[in-house]
Amino acid sequence: MLVELARLGSMRAVAEELHLTTSTVSQQIAVLAREAGAPVIEPAGRRVRLTPAGRRLAEHAVTILAALDAARRDLDPHAAPAGVVRIAGFATAIRRSALPLIAVLAEHHPAVTLRIAEHEPAEALALLAADDVDLALTYDYNLAPAPRDDAGPPIPLWSAPWGLAVPASDSPGDPHGDGLAALDVVARYRDRDWIVNSRNTADEDVVRTLASMAGFVPTITHRADDLDLLEDLVLAGLGVGLLPVDHPTTPNVHLIPLRGPDVVLRAYARTHRGRADWAPLALVLHLLS
Repeated sequence: MLVELARLGSMRAVAEELHLTTSTVSQQIAVLAREAGAPVIEPAGRRVRLTPAGRRLAEHAVTILAALDAARRDLDPHAAPAGVVRIAGFATAIRRSALPLIAVLAEHHPAVTLRIAEHEPAEALALLAADDVDLALTYDYNLAPAPRDDAGPPIPLWSAPWGLAVPASDSPGDPHGDGLAALDVVARYRDRDWIVNSRNTADEDVVRTLASMAGFVPTITHRADDLDLLEDLVLAGLGVGLLPVDHPTTPNVHLIPLRGPDVVLRAYARTHRGRADWAPLALVLHLLS
């Protein structure tokens, strides 16, 4: 109303423009003046004019109304997606799921951009809970399900089988148990040191579960977050550890598939409850799936 009064110059004109009564306009301008703590209009003959404070407030009002209009368009589920989607996720999911979206968005949805940060699941979920990201890419294992949390329900993305990385020199001329059940494979290395993730406990939970089923307690000696570093530690003879079956290894490291029970990593997308309909995020979730 104040913006229209600044433009039209009379209460009656504002009332006609906004399809209100002159009394309603007058009352609302008076409320605005009380909230502002200063008079916003003053008499000018038979009309009114804005005071200096009123003119300043009207200038702010133009900016405020424009921002509100932009917010409505941004949140309109039927509008073209636009905005920054903040993603936190583990390295493999960023490479496999998030990075391929950048070219697609640039070509087909240039108003949507991604802001990416590498974090393990617990870290990513903490950022999501603090509203520092819009989307968390997380994982768990079939043998070590993720604990319940307050985020929205997990949206399955993909899964990947994991195996046991061992030095190729362990058993010359032996296929290293490729045809054995997982518990028999793990039992072969009961006396070896074990390498697990330094920033997440999920694969350690898998190792301890398999070892327990095979009848021993594993010796956890080394920890490494990077898969290539874990392979280097295996190559150096410092222990054995879990790696994805499709992880390219050097000839001196052998990767034994773990089957019966299988070891499967499961990747998920996680969002705040009720926010998956935000147009840019909904687009990203659609492309991820």
